[in-house]
Amino acid sequence: MFKFIRMIKEEMDVIMEKDPACKSRLETLLYPSLWAIIYHRIAHWFYQRRMYFIARWISQRARHKTGIEIHPGAKIGRRVFIDHGMGVVIGETAEIGDDVLIYQGVTLGGTGKEKGKRHPTIGNNVLIGAGAKVLGPFKVGDNTKIGANAVVLREVEDNSTVVGVPGRVVRKEKKEKPTVEEQLDQIRFPDPLAMQICRLEARIEDLEKKLAEYERRLKEYEALQHSDNDKRGV
Repeated sequence: MFKFIRMIKEEMDVIMEKDPACKSRLETLLYPSLWAIIYHRIAHWFYQRRMYFIARWISQRARHKTGIEIHPGAKIGRRVFIDHGMGVVIGETAEIGDDVLIYQGVTLGGTGKEKGKRHPTIGNNVLIGAGAKVLGPFKVGDNTKIGANAVVLREVEDNSTVVGVPGRVVRKEKKEKPTVEEQLDQIRFPDPLAMQICRLEARIEDLEKKLAEYERRLKEYEALQHSDNDKRGV
């Protein structure tokens, strides 16, 4: 019981730490994330004891009350905050580490009707942006950021930033643990399309310079040829 109470206190603390809109501990009681996690801890307890119907009934009640669907078989670490949360779906074999921040519309799902492990494993200190989909039985490394609406279909190493459809790693940083401000930052994400366009523009500019130089030399050569022909009276 004391462990359960301590877990609830931790969840309240992390809401206050990561959501500037939360003004008091009392206000955290209105957050669907807190209740979704509490319901899940209870449902998971029944699931581990093979009381599957009761576990599923609790998870479905939580889904109707919070808009967050967490299968009772999923394993969730400490201090996980599901901000806003509406439309979040977490599958049966998903595993989530500690200090993870998940925004609305996120899916941690599978890719078909595989048996066994079929949902992702999320490391510690991970941010998953709004609308992102992480699909498949692979690991997303510690300290990783997944941009909004990204679709991640393969393993991601630690300290990576992933954006796009399908998801591509656009940045890797060596950092043990991001600060709260760094984890919450969803603005300073590299834009791989813009970066590629910049590279192409630089390449085109370089080719245009070379072409202009070739044209200049060709004109000089033609002028020299005309001059020689005039001297020979041709």
